[in-house]
Amino acid sequence: MWADAAAAEYARRVLAFPGLRQVLRVDRLARFPDGSSAGETRYFATSLGPGAVTPGRLLDLVRGHWGIENRLHYIKDRWWDEDRQYCTRPGLGERLGVLRNAVLTVLGATAEPGDGRPVRARADELGWALPDTLAWFTGQTL
Repeated sequence: MWADAAAAEYARRVLAFPGLRQVLRVDRLARFPDGSSAGETRYFATSLGPGAVTPGRLLDLVRGHWGIENRLHYIKDRWWDEDRQYCTRPGLGERLGVLRNAVLTVLGATAEPGDGRPVRARADELGWALPDTLAWFTGQTL
């Protein structure tokens, strides 16, 4: 990770980016079991000044951002293919988004202690057991 306050001064003044205090560059290299690797560079902007935060804390904040992206948005985008779904009925897209968020919340909150399975595995199990689950909710055998 590189943090640069001088570049932030330039961006704040020339690009009219008010409040910018630091520009960050984070290089990441992923190594795979087959011996191959892949690298990527990401840039971040922050209003936190160099004296207000340590480089280690900045890196923690960047990792926290990507932790949310990987835990929530990856599931919604890649698994449920949310980005390619669209609705022409007004308000339906928002309702489906709220429903997906509620399902993810329930799946995360109802995990048994020590259950190391990912959310997707727990959702698949729930899907396979849907008749039993519906019977539990309705009190009727399907």
